[in-house]
Amino acid sequence: MARVFSGIQPSGGMHLGNLLGALRNWVAYQHDHDAVYCVVDLHALTTAPDPAELRDNTMAAAAMLLSVGIDSDRSTLFVQSSVGEHAELAWMMECTVGFGELRRMTQFKDKSDRSEFVSAGLFTYPALQASDILLYDTDLVPVGDDQRQHIELCRDIAERFNRRYGETFVVPAHVIPEAGARVMDLQNPGDKMSKSLESAGTVGVLEEPDSVTRKFKRAVTDSDNEVHYNPDTKPGVSNLLGILASATGRTPESVADDYAQYGPLKADTAEAVNELLSPIRERYAELSSDPGEIARVLAAGADKARTVAAATLNRARDNAGLIPRSPA
Repeated sequence: MARVFSGIQPSGGMHLGNLLGALRNWVAYQHDHDAVYCVVDLHALTTAPDPAELRDNTMAAAAMLLSVGIDSDRSTLFVQSSVGEHAELAWMMECTVGFGELRRMTQFKDKSDRSEFVSAGLFTYPALQASDILLYDTDLVPVGDDQRQHIELCRDIAERFNRRYGETFVVPAHVIPEAGARVMDLQNPGDKMSKSLESAGTVGVLEEPDSVTRKFKRAVTDSDNEVHYNPDTKPGVSNLLGILASATGRTPESVADDYAQYGPLKADTAEAVNELLSPIRERYAELSSDPGEIARVLAAGADKARTVAAATLNRARDNAGLIPRSPA
């Protein structure tokens, strides 16, 4: 089977954009792919999080992945920092990628503009991300549209390394879902839904149903009250159509045909989202009461991941001319 890899940062409570843009696709891929999924806690260090919060958020992220349907018998699930090969290969990737390539990364520009302190880790973030992906001979990387640039850079890095040192890495392809790939803020539909913006337009996966309903009722649309899908001219309405389409397994265009007014569209979107979130909330509550089980799943996943990662890293080290390690 083709191997699929993806990771998510432990940055606090996950939102609807994470679920529709990424996590539901992770669940689908594990049934017909060799799936490797990772909580990328090393990436989270770029924002200097509180240590206790980082540990709690890492376990919460793992619980969320299991709650949305990641099956540890079908997928490899682990925490990034538990597999040391990620950090070592990241240095080799930093030595392969160009300064200018990193400087052109849109996410670096956006995040650095919002921060007083910009770490070197934020700048080299794509190199570590490339190591995450390439360590597992990844064929496919399911991502939201905002990550397309990073995956294209990962491909460039892999191809450059292969040209320099001989065939070492599988060059991965990215896959972006058609519906719900880029869930926008309900109050600011020009911005992607994000926990970091602390907007009233962000819907948390664990948020209470009444609160979810209120947020959709207050979602920004426009003044002409015509329902059709066009993200450029009707971003707010198109965002609602995209969310409802993704929650119900349809296309935004077909959903638009069912509505003549915004009110029913908002109400039905809220209902569909709450129906989608209800079993996730219940499963998360169950898992949170048994942290030992989460730790067991993560330890087993790290052992499994380490076997694959070590083989890839040794191949990269050998091809690049690094001498073999002495036996422990």
